[in-house]
Amino acid sequence: MDIEAFRKAGYQAIDRICDYYYSLQNRPVVPSVQPGYLLDALPDSPPEQGEDFTVIADDYQKYILPGLTHWQHPSFFAYFPTACTFEGILGDLYSTSTANPGFNWLASPACTELEMVVMDWSAKLLGLSEHFLHSSGKGGGVIQTTASELALVVVVAARERYLRIHPDAKADELVIYTTTQTHSLGVKAGLVFGMECRALEVKAEDAYALRGATLKSALEEDEKRGKRPFILVATVGTTSSGAIDRLDEIGQVSEDYPSLWIHVDAAWAGVTLACPEYRGTAQLENINAYATSFGTNFHKWGLVNFDAALLWVKDRKDLTDALDVTPEFLRTKQGDAGAVVDFRNWHLGLGRRFRSLKVWFVLRSYGVEGFRNYIRQGIKLNEHFTSLIRASLDFSLVTAPSFALTVFRLTPAGASLTGSELNELNRAFYARLSSRHDIMLTQTVLNGVFCIRFAVGAARTQQEHIDTAWDLLQQEGAVAVQEYMQKISKDVQ
Repeated sequence: MDIEAFRKAGYQAIDRICDYYYSLQNRPVVPSVQPGYLLDALPDSPPEQGEDFTVIADDYQKYILPGLTHWQHPSFFAYFPTACTFEGILGDLYSTSTANPGFNWLASPACTELEMVVMDWSAKLLGLSEHFLHSSGKGGGVIQTTASELALVVVVAARERYLRIHPDAKADELVIYTTTQTHSLGVKAGLVFGMECRALEVKAEDAYALRGATLKSALEEDEKRGKRPFILVATVGTTSSGAIDRLDEIGQVSEDYPSLWIHVDAAWAGVTLACPEYRGTAQLENINAYATSFGTNFHKWGLVNFDAALLWVKDRKDLTDALDVTPEFLRTKQGDAGAVVDFRNWHLGLGRRFRSLKVWFVLRSYGVEGFRNYIRQGIKLNEHFTSLIRASLDFSLVTAPSFALTVFRLTPAGASLTGSELNELNRAFYARLSSRHDIMLTQTVLNGVFCIRFAVGAARTQQEHIDTAWDLLQQEGAVAVQEYMQKISKDVQ
């Protein structure tokens, strides 16, 4: 493909992308394909001769698009809030056009310095303290791929810092702390590094939040058995329930454990910090006071296309001391002089995508107020959905709503069902929902209670889509109840 052929194909691609978004609401949320559909449709081997790109682009429409789950659909309420903006799409287009790995400053000064700028911008947008800023000269931020990779980075940094402070400690004595509601990133970090990961139990009466007393008890217990607590992954907005760990109590406990690294994972809920009215709920003051590192994914609810997981640390030296590997061919006079940031020492890989460009595009296009209004709209829509649940006699909340997330279940009025029967009913209800293609939600289990998650956040979701979803939930719920009551009636007979 030459430049003019690219120009023509690019125009066509933009047209098709625009047509896709114009028609998105009329598409099914979930594809109607079966496992193996694409494996059966495509050849076993690549073509011997190159094919015309028009044919290739048409095959995207023919084979790929029908097999996509549409995360930007206004009736997509699964997993977590997610957004994709045209500014982000254009940012990715520009960044991939230069194919720049940006592993150190000299590899592309603009890549490095723009990332420093947007990470400081984003920190200020969220209200993070100056200790997390590049401009502080000590802290700073870096864009990672996902919250899970971000966690690997901070676990490595925490491990190396702990072993420097305590040279008598052995790696197999170190313990990672999470809760039973923490994202899988904590357990995965333990698996990758061969370390014990202890998930602390949290209670429904505490809204599934980690309390200081629980943490203190675990730390004391582990020290007695010769273990070394070195990192806690606390959460602002767990995936299952939106729980927010009590960072105030955690911080007080940590004062007796100065070597304990506190990483705050706010993967989807962290962007609420942009709105001053939610900073108390999201514990900004305690994040600034106690967090060693903080992470949030702008590719979830932050208007930036996947991937863009933002990580800040109060001391960049913790990262570079753990991850700096500099063979001769990577040495530069700027790096040797300490005059620049080389982001290759801030993450696991060497090369890295120019992700800061799309963040820059989005923040400039939306501005602070536009960003805040988008977050507020998602919360407002979720509050509307929550009000429908609360007004219903047949549905109930399992835990308090959290920003753009509501966790609920079917609890039919007048039906005397045991806990296990309610779980069975809700599994049947969820199975009915999962068989549909015009809406998507996800399930979870909270302390043995099977429930359903409703996450708002797609940029095109409006109140009409919430109301349509509610009508559908009521219809499917009524059928599920009728079928289940008939079933248990037959079982009794």
